[in-house]
Amino acid sequence: MNRIERLLSSMTLSEKLGQLTMTACGHAVTGPTIAGDSTAAIKSGAIGNLLNLVGAQDVRDMQKLAVEESRLGIPLLIGYDVIHGHRTVFPVPLAEAGLFDPATWTLTAREAAKEAAADGLALTFAPMLDVARDPRWGRIAEGPGEDPWLGMRIAAAKVRGFQGDDLSAADAVAACAKHYCAYGAVMAGREYASVDISERTVLEVHMPPFASAVHAGVACIMPAFTDLAGVPMTANAAMLRDWLRDKLGFDGVIISDYNAIAELIHHGVAADKAAAAALALQAGVDIDMMADAYRNGLPIALQRGLVTIGQIDTSVRRVLKLKENLGLFEDPYRRGARAEDPAELLKRRELAREVAVRSIVMLKNTASTLPLSASVKRLALLGPLADASPEMRGPWWGAAGETGQITVLEGLRDAFPAVEITHAQGVPIAADDVSGMSAALQACEGADAIVLCAGEAATMSGEAASRAHLGLPGVQRSFCELVFARARQLNTPVIVVLFSGRPLVVPWLIEAADAVLAAWFPGSEAGHAIADLIVGRASPSGRTPVSWPRAAGQVPIFFGERPSGRPAAASDHFTSKYLDVANDPLFPFGFGLTYGKFEFGNLRVSPHAVRESQMIEALIDVTNVGAGEAEETVFLFTHDVLASVARPLLELKAFAKIKLAPGARGTVTLSFAAAELRFLGLSLQPVFEFGEIEILVGPCADRAKLLRAVVQLTP
Repeated sequence: MNRIERLLSSMTLSEKLGQLTMTACGHAVTGPTIAGDSTAAIKSGAIGNLLNLVGAQDVRDMQKLAVEESRLGIPLLIGYDVIHGHRTVFPVPLAEAGLFDPATWTLTAREAAKEAAADGLALTFAPMLDVARDPRWGRIAEGPGEDPWLGMRIAAAKVRGFQGDDLSAADAVAACAKHYCAYGAVMAGREYASVDISERTVLEVHMPPFASAVHAGVACIMPAFTDLAGVPMTANAAMLRDWLRDKLGFDGVIISDYNAIAELIHHGVAADKAAAAALALQAGVDIDMMADAYRNGLPIALQRGLVTIGQIDTSVRRVLKLKENLGLFEDPYRRGARAEDPAELLKRRELAREVAVRSIVMLKNTASTLPLSASVKRLALLGPLADASPEMRGPWWGAAGETGQITVLEGLRDAFPAVEITHAQGVPIAADDVSGMSAALQACEGADAIVLCAGEAATMSGEAASRAHLGLPGVQRSFCELVFARARQLNTPVIVVLFSGRPLVVPWLIEAADAVLAAWFPGSEAGHAIADLIVGRASPSGRTPVSWPRAAGQVPIFFGERPSGRPAAASDHFTSKYLDVANDPLFPFGFGLTYGKFEFGNLRVSPHAVRESQMIEALIDVTNVGAGEAEETVFLFTHDVLASVARPLLELKAFAKIKLAPGARGTVTLSFAAAELRFLGLSLQPVFEFGEIEILVGPCADRAKLLRAVVQLTP
């Protein structure tokens, strides 16, 4: 009999349910405390998993209670939200998606895992894989953006990074892909609201990143808080048991979201905790996070005949197997046993700076305003986000403190040691205080350039941070307009650094500024990264992983929409368009300027007749006709011209990068398997239909900028 079966045969019902219970743990003056409970519950086996405990010694102390003072000595599984870094914070995931670089996506997860494991942690509630096409939803900041194909690549990269080659290694943590499935499609972009979309959209848009995570070996999956067409995901047996476990083959641990099992009562599908616990267990949820529904409800559910002890044992086996795979039975103290080398921490900060530089998107650069000339003598640095260390972290900052992030003020002072920098906040991020406006406008006098830092607070993105109005909060717009007006009078260029966890609807700002950097929330090295771009140490290379709307009324807006029977035509009133704004986004998916300028030509695609088993290869020549060395991202989209089901106007299938000096030319090769052109047919089963496929290659999801070729899919 193996270890797991021996333990199962020895466990009481309370001890079994303890393995299916996860409770939050925090800190008090006296040390770690367990939410609503005491450490005696760990010793008795009534709690087998913890979240939100940070610090190697505190983790060790808690682990010691389970391993050395409980009857069976089963180690704790301890998890934390390591979303985009732990103590070293990388750019928010939406920003990092704009790198279009799987190797870097893996690397940042690997470094975050090392840092979290050094704190004693064995589980992260990441990656967040919710495809989102509505920037009103605050959690768009945590995910891969609008495209499922991109989400698939990010999913695989992040799972590899967090879990490494050996899940039992001292620097590996179990990944938990979330939130399965379609959480990003909440009604009106409102957090925790209902989701009611077609089965085709679920399968084609929202499922693929999770399937990719499963294929990559993800250890855990977390269901969404939300319902899908009236069935809450926490109790959705069709999605969890039938699709995730049976069809996709996931055999790992399913962990509920925070209190989600108890919330089945609010959803109106369970009368009490016992009924809620039974629904979740039957659907396949193994660990109950913070609802205490399994501990308190499953004994009653057993008495009512709603569940069986065999169902409970199945979940306990999965939890124990995860702990075994993590090496917790062999050495429960291996994570956090050794402090990290300070040199490793320094290298990680350097990586955070590099990734932040590459994540920032230059949206505008009139008359080569950027990079700033070396002749600059005086800068005016304005705005509520110019010297705001806590905000640079973004909405999920892990264990990073409020201080320690490099601000724009600090970064510019380092980059321009001989330049006089006058800093004035002007206005707060969200409050209506205008008392600082005059001083800020005065700071513009005599400046060679104005750097204006505007945007959201970090907590305006992330969970429970939906916004109906996607402009600048507070009185920032009024302040910015005054700065622009004064700058015009002084003939001084204004560089806007825009901070947010989502696309903002600010066409007026883009129009008025001379240059705009979408910095997102760049993390620990924010100020240095922004300064590197402003002074020209690096050329911007970030790309938009989501479309930026012109108006909130365009939302949801994304490049993968299906064709209309009445496509927009200026000459025909009765076509699909708005009366008051253009259909197209302000900035399309994949947009981003550099200090170079790229031209595309000579697209060659082979073979012209393609079978399902073959690869399709596209070559395109790229020339840098600009003044600076820069890196261009090249995208390959496809369009199935005639199909049994109308296909999206553009589907992303490949991307590549090329760095070129001024005047240099290179050839980019992009390839993908023809089998990727399968789609879900009329019966929602994969089909490979013969006929014409457009291959479109270029700098972004703007068809006018893409070169086109055609291939034929054949038997």
